[in-house]
Amino acid sequence: MARSNRKIVPESRQMLDQMKYEIAAEFGLNVGYGGKGLAGADTEFGSELGAVSDHFYGQYKGWGHLTSRENGSVGGEITKRLIRQAEQHL
Repeated sequence: MARSNRKIVPESRQMLDQMKYEIAAEFGLNVGYGGKGLAGADTEFGSELGAVSDHFYGQYKGWGHLTSRENGSVGGEITKRLIRQAEQHL
């Protein structure tokens, strides 16, 4: 069965992207700014945590240089947080 990244609630895309960049910054993963309308949220948040430096920031843009484990850890943390939020609203 083919997997799809189609969002059930398309309006959630910006919130999920912001969460993804914040978690990457918390984990110390330098992914740069994706430029998808986040208004620099990842760099601001990453700078606060010391995860984004000017030297490294210009070197990589995107997620392609990260390992599968690093990318998966971000996705796993997103899932954990979304489940936690859903449980709190029950």
